[in-house]
Amino acid sequence: MFDLEFLQIVGTVIVTAAVVALLARPLQVPSIVAYLFAGLLLGPVLEVVPVAHHGGASDVAVSAEIGIVLLLFLVGLELSIPKVRDVGRVAVAAGLGQVVFTALGGFLLAWLLGFTVIESLFLATALTFSSTVVVVKVLDQKGELDHLYGRIAVGIFLVQDLVVILVLTVMAGLGTAERMDPLAVAWGVGRAFAGMGLMLALALVSARYLLPRPLEWVSRAPQTLMIWSLCWCFFFVLLADAMALSREIGAFLAGLSLAQLSCSQDLRRRVHPLMNFFIAVFFVTLGAQMQFDAAAKNWPAGIALSLFVLIGNPVIFLWIIARFGYSERTSFFTSVTVAQISEFSFVFAAVGMEAGLIDQSILSLIAVVGLVTIVVSVYMILYSERLYRALFDLGVLRFFKAHRADDAELTAEQERVGLYDHVIVVGMNPLGRQLVKLLEERGEVVLAIDTDSRKLADLACATLVGNVDYRSVLHDAGLARAKLAITALKIEETNNLFVYRCRTAGVPVVAHAFDRAVRPALRQLGTRWLIDSKTAADRELDKLLRGLGVLGG
Repeated sequence: MFDLEFLQIVGTVIVTAAVVALLARPLQVPSIVAYLFAGLLLGPVLEVVPVAHHGGASDVAVSAEIGIVLLLFLVGLELSIPKVRDVGRVAVAAGLGQVVFTALGGFLLAWLLGFTVIESLFLATALTFSSTVVVVKVLDQKGELDHLYGRIAVGIFLVQDLVVILVLTVMAGLGTAERMDPLAVAWGVGRAFAGMGLMLALALVSARYLLPRPLEWVSRAPQTLMIWSLCWCFFFVLLADAMALSREIGAFLAGLSLAQLSCSQDLRRRVHPLMNFFIAVFFVTLGAQMQFDAAAKNWPAGIALSLFVLIGNPVIFLWIIARFGYSERTSFFTSVTVAQISEFSFVFAAVGMEAGLIDQSILSLIAVVGLVTIVVSVYMILYSERLYRALFDLGVLRFFKAHRADDAELTAEQERVGLYDHVIVVGMNPLGRQLVKLLEERGEVVLAIDTDSRKLADLACATLVGNVDYRSVLHDAGLARAKLAITALKIEETNNLFVYRCRTAGVPVVAHAFDRAVRPALRQLGTRWLIDSKTAADRELDKLLRGLGVLGG
């Protein structure tokens, strides 16, 4: 029977989240914070969404759990073996060093504040990890995700995400509060790690031998790629559940196996909007579960723990990164990005409360610390330049003994990575491949894009698997830094949209006029030159490209 109450609750959650996020946008408040405020409004303030009770609202909690599963799936998709290998010594040292120092310092602080050993362990764990989601979104908003300090920060978060999975595995083996004797805990943790080892082996073997051919076949129809991949994700989720492991572990390992495939970037872009929907439900649900009475009793602890995260984490990172020879500015900018707790902190707290290891007051305290640190750290990142100048003038940063680089080292062009002054060619049909060949012979830097990884496999130039309908694909392709963009596709809607976005970015564009009927729209949208595939030959293509006046030779 259709559950009308569930539909009403979900509709209320989505509408409220959208309205609050829209109102918070002028203040540059990230969507996650807006969702938490929406949950506070719907839960403890108006009591519209009684998520903590049974009934239809429990289905909302299930939707929130799906959001976390998809989040871990995407985290796994980020961890290709080459990327893990290339995060560098500084990311590993800073990531692990901060985990150790923050966990020990957080435990000691919580214990001194009067919490029990178990409560202190959960609070210390909640303080240990920083929010990948928040930081990546804010750095992307600033346009500094590919700066030197942004790349170091992302590497650190990848290391922390691996530690998160280990912690989740330990928690899966702890059991409930009634089964906390040492022998039971040792057996449970050992069994959990054994199960994770088996699933990890299955994930890596599948990535090497089982998945490449089926996913290569499925990628011919990109619309079905996401469905197949989600099936793989939830297969691992069910397998983890059968082994008494966390569902998040299963989702992470499923993503890890798919991350080793050539279609992983395209897949990540396709899953991301779906994840955003469920993540919104999760954070609204989390805010709705908060109890002001429970949080009010621990307000001194909330202030102390928030200051520890906002000040202690950056200090630890600043000291570690400076030891690797990075400049004072780079060390400071990187350290500012970790001044908040992670969305996984709420997951740990929820699992602990479900197991009876902590009560609602600890969950509410962690929610308060998360709310405070995420909001404050966002503004610290957005205004990091002003903050750096203020501390520089006060002489505070000299105590960390990082070298002070000159301005030349700090230019955006030197810190950025990726392609510059390149030519983007979309669609590796015969015309597209002919264009790539001609451009390479002329000594141009070329990036070839197609939705089918097989069509890109034998090309010597840089390649990108993806659909140019997605803005994220154009961002990854460095469209704003390209000297020319060419679409060889025979898809009218995609060509029109691509031409429009190239014109918006100020990049000259050439389009494939595969039919007379498509020419008026392409010219109206601002196409610099049209290619007729029926008459184009090497000589005419060369003349065409010379006529644009943007190519060398």
